[in-house]
Amino acid sequence: MDLKAFNSFPFYIKLAAVLFSLLAMGFIIIIAKEILAPLIFSCLFSILLLPVAAFLEYKLRLPRSAASMVAVVLLVTFIGTLIYFIGSQIADLLKEWPQFQAQIKSSLWEFRGWVQDNFHITRGKQLRVANEATSKVLSPDTAAVGATVLSVSAVLLFLVFTFIYTFFFLLYRTLIMKFTESVFLKENKATVYEIMEQVQYMIRKYIIGLLVEMGIVAIGVSTVFTCMGVRYAILLGLLTGLLNIIPYVGIFTALVLSAIVTLGTSPDATQAVWVIVTLIVTHLIDSNVLLPLVVGSKVRINALITVLGVFAGEMIWGIPGMFLSIPCIAVLKIIFDRVEGLQPRGIILGDEEKKQNRLATRWRRKKVVAATE
Repeated sequence: MDLKAFNSFPFYIKLAAVLFSLLAMGFIIIIAKEILAPLIFSCLFSILLLPVAAFLEYKLRLPRSAASMVAVVLLVTFIGTLIYFIGSQIADLLKEWPQFQAQIKSSLWEFRGWVQDNFHITRGKQLRVANEATSKVLSPDTAAVGATVLSVSAVLLFLVFTFIYTFFFLLYRTLIMKFTESVFLKENKATVYEIMEQVQYMIRKYIIGLLVEMGIVAIGVSTVFTCMGVRYAILLGLLTGLLNIIPYVGIFTALVLSAIVTLGTSPDATQAVWVIVTLIVTHLIDSNVLLPLVVGSKVRINALITVLGVFAGEMIWGIPGMFLSIPCIAVLKIIFDRVEGLQPRGIILGDEEKKQNRLATRWRRKKVVAATE
């Protein structure tokens, strides 16, 4: 059944069919998380590594299997190096864990005293409220915590399968392309090929832009924290750069973690305040200058859909869903923009362009003037 025939049905039938399809797809996506999440990550990685594999295969004359393996090894080396630096910094922090806990307790005691003096809330009442909130967050009934906290073995298994799938995607890329083209009718092959080319270009540029943005933020924050005398400045800078990949939520998480680590390692509480101010300024610069310059031209998704997508991804797949939400929405937008009958869905996902808004406003003004004459 084609799209035109479907549009001829009554509205209530179309609405029921769409809702049933969304529920079925959501159920399948949730129960198939262990299979789909590494597959989607490996698909993104394979698109990113495709130029490297093609260079090794066609320029250096390596067999496709060897070229694909070398590309995956380069990816593993990069991720392993990043994990090593972060792990070494966390290991140094854990060596001072008793002093860290004592400093945090002392800072919290001083903060509760400040609240008591200024807001007349006793320390005991503050402690009871904090304990109630902590018990709710750490409750076994809270699904969000259980969905986002992964064990080390699960993470390692996830990475292993992701790298394996990436290798096979690179190895059988021609076969996958032929299969995708053969699924659709001949008159739609040109559109399918255009969509696939646009998706590959967008994902590759988007991931490269995110890596550049992550590096700039990490180096900038690490440098500023080092000049401020903050301990574990490199660790906090790397965590800020990594978490900044998650829109809006990531920088807030990095701010909380950086403030807690600074409070636990520095006797001066004002240093934590300057850390918070630094990350807020970093977020403002990143959102208004760095993100539009490096990443903004690659994926045009409005802020509302971005926030909804991040929270929906966290509800469905936890932390992996938060990372994958923006690329998946961007792919959907490309498909919607190029399939007849789905363009309105692409419009609601996209962002407004200032030039088009000015032209539309000018056109509406002319129309109103002409109607009043």
